[in-house]
Amino acid sequence: MPTVVIVGAQWGDEGKGKITDYLAAEADCVVRYQGGNNAGHTIVVGNVTHKFHLIPSGMLYEGKRCMLGNGVVVDPEILLQELDALMAKGIDIARFGVSLAAHFILPTHKFLDVAAEASKGDQKIGTTGRGIGPAYRDKVNRCGVRIHDPADPVRLRHAVAEHFREHEGKLKGCDWTEERTVAHLEACYARLAPHICDASLEINNILDAGGKVLLEGAQGTLLDIDHGTYPYVTSSNPIAGGACIGAGVGPTRIDRVLAVTKAYSTRVGEGPFPSELDNETGILFRTKGGEFGTTTGRPRRCGWLDLVALKYAVRVNGVTHLAVTKLDVLDSFDELKICTAYKIGDTIINDYPVGTDLSLVEPIYQTMEGWRTSTEQARKWSDLPPHATAYISRIEEILRVPVAIVSVGAERTATFSRLAIWR
Repeated sequence: MPTVVIVGAQWGDEGKGKITDYLAAEADCVVRYQGGNNAGHTIVVGNVTHKFHLIPSGMLYEGKRCMLGNGVVVDPEILLQELDALMAKGIDIARFGVSLAAHFILPTHKFLDVAAEASKGDQKIGTTGRGIGPAYRDKVNRCGVRIHDPADPVRLRHAVAEHFREHEGKLKGCDWTEERTVAHLEACYARLAPHICDASLEINNILDAGGKVLLEGAQGTLLDIDHGTYPYVTSSNPIAGGACIGAGVGPTRIDRVLAVTKAYSTRVGEGPFPSELDNETGILFRTKGGEFGTTTGRPRRCGWLDLVALKYAVRVNGVTHLAVTKLDVLDSFDELKICTAYKIGDTIINDYPVGTDLSLVEPIYQTMEGWRTSTEQARKWSDLPPHATAYISRIEEILRVPVAIVSVGAERTATFSRLAIWR
């Protein structure tokens, strides 16, 4: 049975939660492998909209084991709020687990995050202020607090003391003290304790027994700390390789990598965006696509589909299949454009120019005819109008990767497969 990794192929917000929810119907276990509550997933089931920031999308199916891997940084207050919300809807949370090796986001991390961003002025990154960056920084600097630390009061107090020593002088004006932080973590741990597990061991045991595992990333390829538009990136590795580290599975256990892309491009926060449309067309994308951040509510920047960036995402993730979301947003256009190359000065380039100032890039577009009819009721490939299938076929031709899944609306039923992912 396969292990499937779901990644974002753009700057995040591609609809990974929706596609994870779609594929989770056949999975035995769904694992979030990196990021924190700076990411958001929106899933619509009937008339009910669910918004998650930490909980894996598979929790909406009965009987699925859902976990946060060791690569996730966890704000315990947010996690407990989401678990309480699920319980209020009658959803069994006993099947939820969080890796004992994951790291806490401390209240001081949020203070440090906001202060650091404010100090950058015009050079700000555009973080959500949720403390994700400082939590990962402490993790790498070996002064973080892990999920299992509160099990040992001596170890917890030592870890918190190390954290405060590390940031001495930077927490001026912060209301949180060592004692208050320890008490906060002990209280959160008391409620989380039934869910704490060795996620890596569980995942590998499920695979050994022939189970299907879905590994879910947050953010997107171009926000990856190593492979994104640095420094306007997140603090973890959303790419497929990050799934091995963040979930504790070896690379030989990954069978398929499904990359999710919108039928156009969006980005939230600061940073370069070659195909951005700062005009009425961009506003139309935002309005029709509901392009506002799940976590922050910030309006997303919008533009035409960038296949140069997508080809780069295919390469660094080892993508085997694609999912195209929000195809319906393009229904009313007479013509569409897709970026097939970049121009820098007099030079045309076909590959993503890592290390280049992307503000110097001029996108080169291919124009395609729009379909000018609604796709919202499409439930199989043959339901799509010919110009819509031609648009997707052109994506496949340039990227040399098949589009396995298409989504034409927010509702769970508005997603269909062309190719089997689980088999």
